[in-house]
Amino acid sequence: MPKKGKNAMTSLPNEEQLLLFQQKLLAEEEMAKKKERLLSQFLKDKLAKEEQNSALNLNKINMQWRTVLREIKTRELHKDIEILSQTFERVMDCKDNVIKSLAKDLSEAEEQYAHALRSHLHNVDQLLALQRRRLSLLEESYTMELEALTKEFETERKTITEQHEKEIRYLQDVFMAMEQSYMDSEYESKLEFQSLWDDLKNKNLEEKHFLRLQLENIVEGLWRRFQDALKSYTDATEDRRIAFETLKVKDEKSSKEIEAQMKKIQKLQEAIAVLKGKIMLHSRESEDQNQYIRNDKDLILIQLRKLKAQRTQAREISQENLVKLTRESNATLKALKKVVDKGEKILKLAEICRKFETEEEKVLPFYSSVLTLEEQETEMQEGDEELTKELAQVMADYRGMENFWKRYNKVKLEQLSLQHRQAQLLEINRKLREMLKQYLDGISVSDEVLSQLNPLFIVNHRSNLPQPLPTPMAQSGYNIVEAAHVISHTL
Repeated sequence: MPKKGKNAMTSLPNEEQLLLFQQKLLAEEEMAKKKERLLSQFLKDKLAKEEQNSALNLNKINMQWRTVLREIKTRELHKDIEILSQTFERVMDCKDNVIKSLAKDLSEAEEQYAHALRSHLHNVDQLLALQRRRLSLLEESYTMELEALTKEFETERKTITEQHEKEIRYLQDVFMAMEQSYMDSEYESKLEFQSLWDDLKNKNLEEKHFLRLQLENIVEGLWRRFQDALKSYTDATEDRRIAFETLKVKDEKSSKEIEAQMKKIQKLQEAIAVLKGKIMLHSRESEDQNQYIRNDKDLILIQLRKLKAQRTQAREISQENLVKLTRESNATLKALKKVVDKGEKILKLAEICRKFETEEEKVLPFYSSVLTLEEQETEMQEGDEELTKELAQVMADYRGMENFWKRYNKVKLEQLSLQHRQAQLLEINRKLREMLKQYLDGISVSDEVLSQLNPLFIVNHRSNLPQPLPTPMAQSGYNIVEAAHVISHTL
C-alpha cells in the first residue's frame, strides 16, 4: 500500500503537488491561529478569575484588619476612659478640698470684714466730725473776714465820695471865677476897642475934610492964576515964561504936598490895619483861653469818670473775690469728699484682696530678695550713677512704696503663671475633646458620620475611603503562565 501511494504521488503532476502542499500549509496555519486564539482566551479567562480572587482576598484582609483595629481602638478607649475617670475623681477630690478651704476662708473673711467695717465706720464718723468742726471754723473765719472787708469797703467808699464832692465843689468855684474874669476882660477889651475905633474914625474924617478944603483952595488959586497967565500970555512971552516957571514951581510944591498927604493917609490905613490885627489877636487869645478852660473842664470830667470806673471795678473785684472764695470752698469740700470716697474704696479693695491671700502671704506678706548684700549694694551704686539728682530725689520720696511694689510684682507673676497654666489646660482639654469626638464618631451612626470619611464603616465589602489608583507596580503581583507551558500540557 505504501508503494502504491508513492507511485500515485509521483504520478501526479507537479502543479497539483504544489497546490496540495499549499493547502496543507494553509490548514496548518489555520490550526495554529485557532490554537493561539484558544490560548489567548484561556489566558484572559484565567487572568479575570485571578483578579476576582485577588479582589475578594483583599476585601477579606481589609475586613479582618478592620476588626483587629476596632478591637485595639476599643481597648485603647477603655484605658483612656479609665484614666479620665480616675483623673476626674482626683480633680473632684481636689475641688472639694478647695471648696472646703474656701468656705473656711470665707467665714474668716466675713468676720474680718465685719470687724474692719465697724472700725471703718468708726473712723469715718471721727473724720466727719473733724471735718464738720473744720468747716465750722472756716465758716466763722470767713464771716469775720467778710465783715472786716465790708467795713473797710464802706469806709473807703465814704472817704472817696467825700473827696469827690470836695473836688467837684472846688472845680465849680474855679470854673465860675474863670468865667467871671473872662467876661470882665472881654467887656473891657470891647470898650477899649470901641473907643479907639471912634477916635480913629473922627480923626480921619477931620483930616479928610481939612485936606479937601485945602485942595479946593489950591485948585481955585491955580485956576485964577491960570486965567491970569492966559491974560498975560497975550501981553508978552516973557511974562508967560516967568508965569510958567512960577506955576511949575508951585505945581511941584503942590505935588509934593499931595504926596505927603497920601503918605499920611497910607500911614493911617496901616495904623487901622494894625489895630484890626490887635483886635483879632485879642479875640484869638480869648478863644484860646476859653478853649483851655473847656479842655480843663473835659479833663476834670474824664478824671471823674475814671474815679467812678475805678470804684465800680473795685466793687466788681471784691464781688469776684467773694464768688471765687465761695467756689474754692465748694471745690475743697468736693475734693475732700473725693478723698474720703477714695479712701473707702481702697479699704474695700484691701478687704476684698484679703480674702484671696494664702496662709503663707498672711504670715509673710513681703518676700525677701534673692540677691546677696554685696549684689544689692553694687546694684544700688550702678542705679545711683545712672540716675539724675531729680530722679534720685523722686525715688527717695517713693522709697516707702517698695513693699507695695513687691506684693504687686508677686501678684503679677502669679497671674502670668496662672494664665500659662490655663492655656496648657485648655490645650489638653481640646485634645481630649477631639479624641472623645473621634471615638464617638467611630461607634455611632448618623448622617454627619456617614457623610464624612470613616474607615470602620463598610457596605458591600467597600469602604467610603478613596481607593488608590492602580499602578503598573500593582499589576506585577498577578500570576503569569507561559503559553508554551500551557500548550505542552493541553495538546
